[in-house]
Amino acid sequence: MRRPVPSRRGFLLTTAGAGAALGLGLAAGGPAAAGTRPRPRPFGRYGSPAARRTPTTLYVDPHGRGDFTSVQAAVDAAAGDGWTLVLAPGTYRERVSVDTGRTGATWIGASGDPRDVVIVHDTAAGTPKPDGSGTYGTSGSATTTVHADGFTARAVTFANDWLRSDQPDWTGTQAVAIKVMGDRSAFHDCRFLGHQDTLYADTRDLGLFARQYYERCYVEGDVDFVFGRATAVYDQCHFHTLVRPDLDAAPYGFVFAPSTAGANPRGYLVTGGRVSSEAPDGFYKLARPWVPSSDTTARPMLTVRETRLGAGIDAVAPYANMRDAHPWQEQRFREYRNTGPGAAVIVPGNRPQLTRAEAAAHTREAYLGDWRPHDRPAHHGRG
Repeated sequence: MRRPVPSRRGFLLTTAGAGAALGLGLAAGGPAAAGTRPRPRPFGRYGSPAARRTPTTLYVDPHGRGDFTSVQAAVDAAAGDGWTLVLAPGTYRERVSVDTGRTGATWIGASGDPRDVVIVHDTAAGTPKPDGSGTYGTSGSATTTVHADGFTARAVTFANDWLRSDQPDWTGTQAVAIKVMGDRSAFHDCRFLGHQDTLYADTRDLGLFARQYYERCYVEGDVDFVFGRATAVYDQCHFHTLVRPDLDAAPYGFVFAPSTAGANPRGYLVTGGRVSSEAPDGFYKLARPWVPSSDTTARPMLTVRETRLGAGIDAVAPYANMRDAHPWQEQRFREYRNTGPGAAVIVPGNRPQLTRAEAAAHTREAYLGDWRPHDRPAHHGRG
């Protein structure tokens, strides 16, 4: 019998400890405690509207002690380059978009714990638009969309709590927590919660090889839950695969689905991380290539190195095709010195490995070039 899954939207609004069976936020020490009660100093050491750090710092608090009660309202007020939003603990149930003109923005979770600041909505690809013009589609489902270059977030949770069990007959089950398209986009100590298509690390257009950096982040989902065509480095990140009560057999899903442009020499790099699972052993594939109809010349690229792959990954056949016309063997999938039961080389032809010399070209420095977000001291976070 398939067990029911409690609603994530209820889970996000409860105190820590409730709903732990969902496995949310394991990398950060447990489930979110957002939305419980106001704190006496909501912005911590980051000032307040009465003691503003800089003229371009805005304060957001759902309990009304900041400049704004919603993130989007603060974004709208922060026109131009270089604004900082300090987000007080709370659950922000809204959809947020940062346009291309708002470059160099920084969002800071004031407590330093990403469980405390949650931006969440429940839109899926198949959700009908209010004006009757159709459904939102994958990109339109995103809770947060970042078009601008130079975006940085620290200690924030981005979530989409739409569940298949809410609409079991829908085919548009993609539900994006965040879509990031800008160059030089960095996320430190953040969480990304969803099911299908959780983290969309993409670019604004085919000619832009947008660089993105994710440091000590936690990402969870089931189908293709880290996907897109960005040049993205996942440094010391934790990826967690969920159960699928709607399925009775493997595979439940795929962790990565890169769609790297053929002309881009660098796609996704996972380094020093881990992949865990609450699903049965071997019920997840590590990746499959996404060659979208909008770019049939794409050559998806994924390098996973020095990362622990748990037993949830199918070690015999860790890769699969999304479409037979674009077999994974013809794409750019490589591994290097991974550990754990999911990394066992059982069928060598199914586990393409980098040589030591080749691995020297697959580092965060090589992927990010003259942009070095990893050299900046962390202002806070759980490490």
